[in-house]
Amino acid sequence: MTADAETRDASPEVEADAEIRDDEGRLVTAFVEAVEAAISANDSQRVREIAGDLHESDVGDLIETLEAEDRPKLVELLGKDFDFAALTEVDETVRVQLLEELPPETVAEGVRELESDDAVYILEDLDEAERAKILEQIPAPERIALTRSLDYPEDSAGRRMQTEFVAAPEFWTVGHTIDYVADAEELPDTFYEIFVVDPTYKLVGSVPLDRLLRARRSKHLSEILEDDPRTIAATEDQEDAARMFERYNLVSLAVVDEAERLVGVLTVDDIVDVIEEEADEDLRALGGVTGDEEISDPVFYTARSRIPWLLVNLLTAILSASVIGLFEATIEQMVALAVLMPIVASMGGNAGTQAMTVAVRALATQDIGGRNARRLIRRETLVGLANGVVLALVIACAAGFWFQNAQLGVIIGCAMVTNLVFAGLFGILIPLTLERLKADPAVASGVFLTTVTDTVGFFSFLGLATWWFGIGK
Repeated sequence: MTADAETRDASPEVEADAEIRDDEGRLVTAFVEAVEAAISANDSQRVREIAGDLHESDVGDLIETLEAEDRPKLVELLGKDFDFAALTEVDETVRVQLLEELPPETVAEGVRELESDDAVYILEDLDEAERAKILEQIPAPERIALTRSLDYPEDSAGRRMQTEFVAAPEFWTVGHTIDYVADAEELPDTFYEIFVVDPTYKLVGSVPLDRLLRARRSKHLSEILEDDPRTIAATEDQEDAARMFERYNLVSLAVVDEAERLVGVLTVDDIVDVIEEEADEDLRALGGVTGDEEISDPVFYTARSRIPWLLVNLLTAILSASVIGLFEATIEQMVALAVLMPIVASMGGNAGTQAMTVAVRALATQDIGGRNARRLIRRETLVGLANGVVLALVIACAAGFWFQNAQLGVIIGCAMVTNLVFAGLFGILIPLTLERLKADPAVASGVFLTTVTDTVGFFSFLGLATWWFGIGK
């Protein structure tokens, strides 16, 4: 018996058609262990039996699950059965590390099998030198097309578009077009319309496939085309493209260059990824996490990306602490204030975060305009007032009963109302102001809002207590 056979017998038994995910969608441990055993034995046949026919998304999850040193071995053992589209499903850090471990010839060969948008997505995060080595291995026509897409700004429509599309002149008939599509050897894997162009490749219109198939074969494309197609410039931000898809219920969108010539197309599957990417970015930003941090990033990189806003937060926390310092004598004479004051600040912070989240999301989707901004400010202020009154009654009763001091309950109730009104007001005003100043409201709003709610909360509560009880006079 050979060593490979012995290892195969010792490895976990997993049938080629067995379920690889559990009820919660995670990869089954036995499946991962079987792949690891086959990789350890350098058993290409076994790896192909287990993982050769997996969907690219499953292969992506498998790559992330494996140890770093096993990832390039998996690609090598799968050989031509490895679909490089799986690399679009993994974290950027994992993808870059894996590509740097693979020979440039292997990467170039795999990239050539992909549609241009996926190829650009894989190559764009590599450094210039590594990317150049790979592009050198690709034939000139394909290399030029990829380089042109990579030259567009990061996160632009030009980076996300695929350069494979179907275009035809307007004098073609429906029959000619259908025959051309049926006989063509190189077509996009998925397309939804035929783009109609003039001799200079400027977009004249488009013909959806359903309209094409319903028209008589003798009709010219000029008779059935949509003559006012929606387009987006290749240099426009991908978020603007996603917004157009959402607003107009599009499944594809033509991308044009500065001369209005057709250079590519965005499809809805690309935009789903863009929407998820932008939502992830906004969610991280609300937590003060900037950049493209992934769970696979090393400790030093993660710490370095988080520290800037933590330092800003430290400075604002010192400001809030200085407000407490103004009432040091008051707190010394009435210890109950030290117990209760975090409640006021905390509730203001939570209420402000609710308003801020609504504002940041509305700004991201362009739902806030000049006319409804004032209405939203008024609404959130009144919501803060209403919630403040309800919470004030609850905390006033609790504090009065806890410390057997009804006056203290009244004071914390008034402070609660004050802070929640300010929280609602500034939860809207801060994102709007940052947006006006061309700063990212998702990143910076939280720090400034925390400062406002802490400062107002401490000052109103301690200030009212000092005035009410006459402490320090």
